[in-house]
Amino acid sequence: MNMKRVTRSRSGRMFAAVVLAVAVAIPLGVTGAASAATTLTVAQALAAQDGRTATVTGYVIGQPTATNTVLRSGFTADTAIAIADQAAETGTSRMLYVQVTAAWRSTFGLLGNPSLRGRQVTATGTLTAYFSHGGLKNPSAMSLGGGATPSPSPTPTPAPTGTPDAYYAAAAGKTGPALRTALHGIIRVQTKLSYDQVWDALKDTDQDPANPANVILLYSGRSQSKTSNGGGANDWNREHVWAKSHGDFGTATGPGTDVHHLRPEDVSVNSLRGNKDFDAGGGAVAEAPGCYTDADSFEPRDAVKGDVARMILYMAIRYEGGDGWPDLEPNDSVSNGSAPRLGRLSKLLAWNDQDPPDAFEQRRNQRIYERWQGNRNPFVDHPEWARSIWG
Repeated sequence: MNMKRVTRSRSGRMFAAVVLAVAVAIPLGVTGAASAATTLTVAQALAAQDGRTATVTGYVIGQPTATNTVLRSGFTADTAIAIADQAAETGTSRMLYVQVTAAWRSTFGLLGNPSLRGRQVTATGTLTAYFSHGGLKNPSAMSLGGGATPSPSPTPTPAPTGTPDAYYAAAAGKTGPALRTALHGIIRVQTKLSYDQVWDALKDTDQDPANPANVILLYSGRSQSKTSNGGGANDWNREHVWAKSHGDFGTATGPGTDVHHLRPEDVSVNSLRGNKDFDAGGGAVAEAPGCYTDADSFEPRDAVKGDVARMILYMAIRYEGGDGWPDLEPNDSVSNGSAPRLGRLSKLLAWNDQDPPDAFEQRRNQRIYERWQGNRNPFVDHPEWARSIWG
């Protein structure tokens, strides 16, 4: 700026010029105070781990104790909280780890304040890694409730229907056994749910696109109220598509609670399917039009034949026997009993070809990945990989 010109200006013009000079010299957003003026969402804070000072609002999920571990009960310390944009968040990758220093522990430490879990908090501090995880450290302010209205996140460009390439990078270019090994290494990294949490997950993942108050039952195809879950006649319950007796894993956390193969189904239809293998033929199932069953097998309706196949194939890749659970594997038998096997593989591969993933199945896969388990069913993203692995 030409200061001689300012000196010759009248007082009003000189004042405006000085204000302009200050504005040019100190642009908004450079100082820590300016950066903290806008309240961020947790997602925005996780994307901005660059040492800036910021204010973040989120819901308290629990106490972080390691990079991928957050306690939701039985708290052991008052030194940190994990917050997220959704109060029901289960994926640690979508949580911000907030350090709780001595000044704030009496109010915001979970050991002393376990009822804080699920409540909304706002914290100001430095956006930097904590527990080798996206974090906020050295808080200068903490309060209950939301701060200013968070600035909206940019609307993402819708992903193509196919593969999220970065997620499957380790499997790129592989086929056969090498592909199988790579996929197992990718999808075994997941958040594990309790059997009670499965109820809430299914109300989200299997929501009727035409009626958000309902879920779609897998075999019956019926749209039914989310709140009609339970064990009574015409209620819906949690169907294990890979029958839990095939490997005897029950409903314990692990394969027994993996939402990629758990679906809502009418209580009596679920019971009729029981632990039968999958194959074509049999008598018609009255409460599930298009389904058939006999003494040792069950045939789902045409619209979900591929869905069933891809869920079975997912279970075989995810549970390879190396993490304390049975090594699950499809075979061509319908007489598997309690062995960790389920058939009929030749029919499942044919169903995978005949009934490719539709929008409902793709949305379901995405919801499980984003909101519940943090892993994907690779055969929904790449149905052609089934033949590459099993021929």
